Amino acid sequence: MLKNIVGRENEIKTLSRFLQSKRPEFLAIYGRRRVGKTFLIKEFFKNKPVVFFTATGLKQGSMKEQIKHFTAMLSEVFYKGVELTPKRNWDDTFDLLTKTIKEIKEKIVIFLDELPWMATPKSKLLEAIDYYWNQYLSTDNRIKFIVCGSSASWIIDKIINNTGGLHNRLTYDMYLEPFNLSQTKQFLGSRSIRLNHKQIMDLFMVLGGIPYYLNKIEAGLSSTQVIEGLAFTRKSFLLREFDNLFSSLFKNSDIYVDIITTIASFRYGIGQNELLVKLGKPLAGKGGLQKLKELEDAGFIISFKPIFHKEKGIYYRVIDNYSLFYLSWIKPIKQNLMKKSLLKGYWDKIKNKASWNSWAGLTFETICYEHLPQITKALNLSPTAIPNTWRYVPRKGSNEKGAQIDLLFDRDDGSITICEIKYSDQPFVITKDYAEKLKRKLEPFRKITRTNKQLFVAMIVANGIKRNQYSEELITGVVTLDDLFKEI
Repeated sequence: MLKNIVGRENEIKTLSRFLQSKRPEFLAIYGRRRVGKTFLIKEFFKNKPVVFFTATGLKQGSMKEQIKHFTAMLSEVFYKGVELTPKRNWDDTFDLLTKTIKEIKEKIVIFLDELPWMATPKSKLLEAIDYYWNQYLSTDNRIKFIVCGSSASWIIDKIINNTGGLHNRLTYDMYLEPFNLSQTKQFLGSRSIRLNHKQIMDLFMVLGGIPYYLNKIEAGLSSTQVIEGLAFTRKSFLLREFDNLFSSLFKNSDIYVDIITTIASFRYGIGQNELLVKLGKPLAGKGGLQKLKELEDAGFIISFKPIFHKEKGIYYRVIDNYSLFYLSWIKPIKQNLMKKSLLKGYWDKIKNKASWNSWAGLTFETICYEHLPQITKALNLSPTAIPNTWRYVPRKGSNEKGAQIDLLFDRDDGSITICEIKYSDQPFVITKDYAEKLKRKLEPFRKITRTNKQLFVAMIVANGIKRNQYSEELITGVVTLDDLFKEI
């Protein structure tokens, strides 16, 4: 019955418990736009022995319009389409809903989709939900109440962390993440798209694990052909998606675009203080911090605190693959693409340039950070090993050389595993020069961090390494593309 839901085994288990419960339940589901929240809920409850009522918020709709659509769905689900007169406010509308479901014997699922759009300013929708949940719905064992929204910050702040009448009323909350590589392969396979790991990785670098984007892929095409069609033809989907995505999530979306563009220009992340200075006065203080939180809640950026770092504090890095791809490759030629398609074979030609290698290397690093459980398992590390990055930038005028460590695992067995991440089509060769470079990187790390722990070096490389005397001397573990595709 759930054959159309792919890669969501844990979520299906949670929803099954939610449905089978003999008490009223209240679930909030949130996650990045296009990640499949609505599809998951509707597909799971399809053909289940329940009455399924759903109403969806209307983007930029007035309270009157929201209530009109809500009432129309009440009519369709409970009154066989008989026209109902919309009420004047949400309190009366929920009063009608509550009286209506009293006549129903089956379990009732109430699904409010895009609730942030539905809750227009001064509409008092949240107050109505608060009152009717606490007064009526929470005492009815048939009720399974679900709220959903792509504005993750809104769901977190207004529902999950609500300090008013809904405080501690949630019985479940679900963050729906993008697919990992294994789930992406499974999803494509369900659509009869059979590609090897290298081809899937190339697509993942561009689309990430977003089901809506992956659903645009046609069978029988190579990753290069898919990307060229989706990104580099006149008014292509990936060209238009970026502006549509941000405008649907944020008011004054240009400000958020400026923020993510600034963060993306710093390969290894940027400190909070430096970022706020670069963004200027309008975003200084709490206003800027709130927007950073909203971007992080929405899954576009991540905040982290580097260990062994001289400058303490919070750093930010872009983790959304599509956004990184758009800012690197589409935005610079956007005006040209709006007018006409590029010459056939454009992306294939780009992949032979040094700029592509640099971008692919950075994106592969980002994907590795998304697959830390797989890397931890492949290196046979304890789950307690703490992943992080490290960077040393000498002071101006210093004779010292800087050093960057892509990924490290601070272990609880008196050791640190330092990982080098390299993306290449062929097995990576550790030459004499590269071996010396690695050794020189370890020296400042030990000196500056003053660690006494044992240092091990591992390689995360798409196609493995070519064994030679230098790899035997330095490398204690290897993680390949196949390891990243394994289920955890």
